[in-house]
Amino acid sequence: MKFSEIEYKRPDINEIRDKFEHLISLFEKAENVEEQDALIKDINELRMEFQTQNSIARIRYSIDTENKEYEKEQDYFDEVEPDFEMLIHRYYEALVKSKFRDELEKKWGLQLFRVADITLKTFKAEILEDLKRENELRTDYMKLKATAKIFFDGEEKNLTALIPYMESENRQTRKAANEAKWKFYSEHSEEFDYIYDQLVKVRHNIAIKLGYKNFVKLGYDRMGRTDYDAEMVSYFRHQVLEHIVPLTVKLKKRQQQRLGLDSLKYYDHPIDYKSGNAKPHGSPEWILNCASNMYSELSPETKEFFTFMIENEMMDLVNKKGKDPGGYCAFIEKYRSPFIFSNFNGTMGDIEVLTHEAGHAFQAYSSRNFEIPEYFFPTSEACEIHSMSMEFLTWPWMKCFFKEQTEKFKYSHIKGSLIFIPYGVTVDEFQHWVYENPEASPSERKKAWIEIEKKYLPYIDYDGNEFLESGGRWQQQSHIYHMPFYYIDYCLAMICAFQFWKRSMENREKALEDYLRLCKAGGSKSFLELVKLANLISPFEKGCIESFVGEIEKWLDNFDDLSVN
Repeated sequence: MKFSEIEYKRPDINEIRDKFEHLISLFEKAENVEEQDALIKDINELRMEFQTQNSIARIRYSIDTENKEYEKEQDYFDEVEPDFEMLIHRYYEALVKSKFRDELEKKWGLQLFRVADITLKTFKAEILEDLKRENELRTDYMKLKATAKIFFDGEEKNLTALIPYMESENRQTRKAANEAKWKFYSEHSEEFDYIYDQLVKVRHNIAIKLGYKNFVKLGYDRMGRTDYDAEMVSYFRHQVLEHIVPLTVKLKKRQQQRLGLDSLKYYDHPIDYKSGNAKPHGSPEWILNCASNMYSELSPETKEFFTFMIENEMMDLVNKKGKDPGGYCAFIEKYRSPFIFSNFNGTMGDIEVLTHEAGHAFQAYSSRNFEIPEYFFPTSEACEIHSMSMEFLTWPWMKCFFKEQTEKFKYSHIKGSLIFIPYGVTVDEFQHWVYENPEASPSERKKAWIEIEKKYLPYIDYDGNEFLESGGRWQQQSHIYHMPFYYIDYCLAMICAFQFWKRSMENREKALEDYLRLCKAGGSKSFLELVKLANLISPFEKGCIESFVGEIEKWLDNFDDLSVN
């Protein structure tokens, strides 16, 4: 069924609650495992109906944040979602206490019960109003960014529409576009500060009510992390500082030389060549045709997947007025269908976001036939392996998109992926500091950001931009507001994706085989179990980064970037 044909009907939370409570009561009274097993299926059908309507409402609103009807539905789910979480909590309580737990574990696997056990730690009825407030604040942040109206180049633009100017070959244009962007953040800094300050306080309050010392461990538990902790992540950040930061400094010096600049300013970072970055050579429709051909040739599985996405119009790809910035992959559970959302703007990022979100969507499509929703997606750091690895596995088809600029794209892509990691750990360390110091003021948070940023990104020069030099850059990062502690997942996943990049050049068939197996496993295993399943080295293992970073440096050194201009 096409997305436009799917009927949306607001679920009645009271009706859902009555049905849910009845099913749970029957589950608790069941006299054999067969009864409980059948009731699990009934409960999951009810869950998927609610989540389907939730997904449709959120997709529609993110496509058009100016639509008042869509906004009303978004507000409704912000209000009732915590009530629904309470019902899931009741289900998990009954599940883990089941006298037939051993038999259920044999059928459904241990991971379901790990998910249930860790989720139970993150919810009590006492935090219901706090969760509703948290949802409201998240939406406030999204609204603030989505409604940005920035007058530039003779017309009103949103944040996404500024990106091509920020990548202009003309340095003054780049600078002006960046200044226009950060002027918006500066002018609304107090609003961004207020929203985040309230989010920190409400999350800390939730953590205390649940018996945690602070939000850090609760944040990890919310992310479903069952086989690693903050100490292991801290060790990972140290490995990045030791093995990746020196290489990124070297690459930034090379970029300055390539651009022929006396110094590299913050507005120079998005551009790699004097002649401009690689750009896709056609319209969004042309890009989609290239992508269709690419996925038809990549594997029979990806051909089936992408045909499904096109035929059912499960993509909204182009930037437009009132659209939420960024990109994501949603899953419409009742129809077992992924949905790709992005904001094409004519830059090479269009191809990166398409292949990235297609990686998420392909995984969801590959594991859509699991009978329990917990297994549709794994935890987020595992999800990002699918997306980031897909970006690299599709390299052989980049010529279709970039023609004679293909090598420029590949250099920028792998260089940018590597340089991202120190930024990602900056975001992560900053969030640890924030939630370990929940009473800190907005100005103290910004000071902490600057200190952490200088450690991992020592080459940043803000050229006198007062807002950025005062530590405001992080306010653009939606994950910090929406999904605390998510951002390190990109870094952990990138470490795995680089391994797929290396292995695809050594034995492409075997790398693709491991990737397909990983996608089909969905969320049926924990992060480190999935890493092992895909024959990857754990990012937390000593020597993991060293196992591939030399190969990346060698590839970059062998690319004659100075002659490309």
